[in-house]
Amino acid sequence: MLQSMTGFGAAQGHCDGVDYSVEMRAVNHRYLKVSVKLPDIWASAEADIEKLMRDKLQRGSIGLSVRMRLSDEKAAYTVNGEALKKYIDQITPIRTSGADGLTVDLATLMSLPGVCTPPRMDDLKEQTSTELMALIAQAMDNLTEMRNREGKAVQDDLMAQCDQVEVSLKLVGERSPLVVKDYHKRLCERVEALMGAARLDLDQEHLAREVAVFADRCDINEEISRQTGHIDQFRETCQSDEPVGRKLDFIAQEMLREANTIASKANDSEIARAVVDMKTAVDRIKEQVQNVL
Repeated sequence: MLQSMTGFGAAQGHCDGVDYSVEMRAVNHRYLKVSVKLPDIWASAEADIEKLMRDKLQRGSIGLSVRMRLSDEKAAYTVNGEALKKYIDQITPIRTSGADGLTVDLATLMSLPGVCTPPRMDDLKEQTSTELMALIAQAMDNLTEMRNREGKAVQDDLMAQCDQVEVSLKLVGERSPLVVKDYHKRLCERVEALMGAARLDLDQEHLAREVAVFADRCDINEEISRQTGHIDQFRETCQSDEPVGRKLDFIAQEMLREANTIASKANDSEIARAVVDMKTAVDRIKEQVQNVL
């Protein structure tokens, strides 16, 4: 089954006082392009996370964003009582020495170097590493699930367009044998009118030779056969479990080439109209396969 290149996957979780939110977005791209945005404490894990994504995902421009929020308890700074006491011990003699206007508030003391220390992020990283990687894997699974759903819709449309190409091709095949007969009839009528006016006889052998040359020039049986083969191959390729977007794009190009050849050789207005419908469907196919892995 086909898989779309576009999709979205998200996952949230809570572990040891840390809330994680993971989002993954994918859009069209010729190759696989991965971008990762992580909190600063996870910068060292970026290479491992990118490798995990490359191992499980194919094609597309895929962006991963991880946000983390600490609980009040985990976010609280630690007060270094010994450092605070040292500052107070040094300030007290200054105040008692009679320094006028000297006031010290608690907020000022707490902002002094070494008094408040931030939480140890390395410990949080180690404690929540397994949980975060599981959330990233879950987001990838959700992204893949959405890609599969969209791929099913794309495949349904592609099959409908293939049916339209087949309908047009059938009309071309039914009309093709009549083209030579119509040409032969028109040619005979035109020649008879000219010869009648000139009162001359036409060698039937020359007329038959002219019709044979026309028949050979406008013969499109080979193109019809190849186009039928392309349609069958396209449908078969759509059933593959492997990434087939590039292959489908190539087949669609060949389908368009055959349609153009039929139009140039047929020399018939009804076939030309059928080819217009065929090329419209093929253009739709070419547009859709750009979104397929």
